[in-house]
Amino acid sequence: MNVRVKLEVLRRETPDFISPDLWPPNSPDLNPVDYEIWAATHQRGVYKRKIHTIDELKQRLIEVWCGLEQSTADMAVDQWRNRLRACVYAKGGHFEHSL
Repeated sequence: MNVRVKLEVLRRETPDFISPDLWPPNSPDLNPVDYEIWAATHQRGVYKRKIHTIDELKQRLIEVWCGLEQSTADMAVDQWRNRLRACVYAKGGHFEHSL
């Protein structure tokens, strides 16, 4: 399926779809999904015990990821969506005050 068809399906099937032409370029302010998920992994004890190998780190991250609730990801995506809309409304300018 090419990109154009995928975008059309998303527009039709996803009520809150934000098209790529409205996505701001690589703003670190628009990465709450990363921050929220990373914070959740820390809360669940990824680093409670010392990690000795890359494989041990991978295994611990997988265990924590599998234990995350869907609501954590949903909340992170909602925060991202709100920041994105505020950024679009501000035409890429400062928007933190409006959150």
